[in-house]
This record gives sequence, C-alpha cells and structure tokens, in this order.
Amino acid sequence: MSDDAPEVPPPTAPTSPLEPWPDTVRWQSISTDLIWVELLRLAAGVAFVSAVLGVGWALTGSWPFGVALGAVGVFALWRAVTIVRAVRAWGYAEREDDLLVRHGLLVRRLSIVPYSRMQFVDVSAGPLERAFDLATVQLHTAAAASDARVPGLRPAEASRLRDRLTALGEDRAEGL
Repeated sequence: MSDDAPEVPPPTAPTSPLEPWPDTVRWQSISTDLIWVELLRLAAGVAFVSAVLGVGWALTGSWPFGVALGAVGVFALWRAVTIVRAVRAWGYAEREDDLLVRHGLLVRRLSIVPYSRMQFVDVSAGPLERAFDLATVQLHTAAAASDARVPGLRPAEASRLRDRLTALGEDRAEGL
C-alpha cells in the first residue's frame, strides 16, 4: 500500500441483530407528545383502580387494600418511566422497496414491510391523539402478523406517509 493513499476505515459492524443498518438507514423519530397521551391513559387507569381500592380500604379497613394501593402507586411510577423510554424507542425508515418500523425496550421489534405486499394504509387518531395533534399510520398486509403501525405522527406527516406508501404500493403492482 502506498504511503500517499488515505486509509479507509473498515465498515462498521452492526451493534445488534436488530439494528443491521446503523449507517445506511436514516431513522425518523415520532413526536414526543405521544408520551403525554400515554401518560394520560395510564393516569386514567391508575385513578380508576386507586379509587376502587381506596373505597374498599375505607369501607373495610383491611390492610391488603392499602398494600394493593401502594403497589398500584409503585407500578404507576415504573410504567411512567417505561412509557418515556418506549416512545423514544419508536422509529421508522423509508427505503426504496420497504418501510422499516422499530420499537420496544425489553423485546425489541423490527418490522420490514415491503411496499409491494401492502394491501391498504390506514390513518387513525383517537380523542387523546387529536387533542395533542397526533395520528397513527397503520399498514395492513396479507399476513396479519406482519402489519406495522407508526404512532405519534403529526397529521401532515401521517398524510404524507400514507400518500407515499399508497403510491409506492401501487407502483409495485402487487399491493394496493
């Protein structure tokens, strides 16, 4: 090798089997406003369970109700932390022939959906999502297990992604 030739670094190896494209894929993140949506859902569930346990404890004075109430509080705190981390773990990447969707903390999931296999694309937004100006794009394929969804998108981005996926699916002629 000549001394004048620049040294080419070796290609970077994947950091894990679930991230095989760390240098070639540009991951898009979802809106962190989804954290508030999920925290409000958690708060509603915790409030209901706490109210039931609180009434049971007040009426009976039985200590297991108090222990259960404390356990609900600990669970709510743990779940709030995991919600923040889980929302930040979501990502999607558009490639030439497929869409990649990743999510999960303990169980990490990477879905690769070929545009040619999509049957239809669905955009939805429940009351809480609409309150935070968010939408979810759901991809449907012939195999139900391969359906993928991308939550926490702004409506304009959800519409853009829906239109792009629909156009690419039609171009590939097998899908939409």
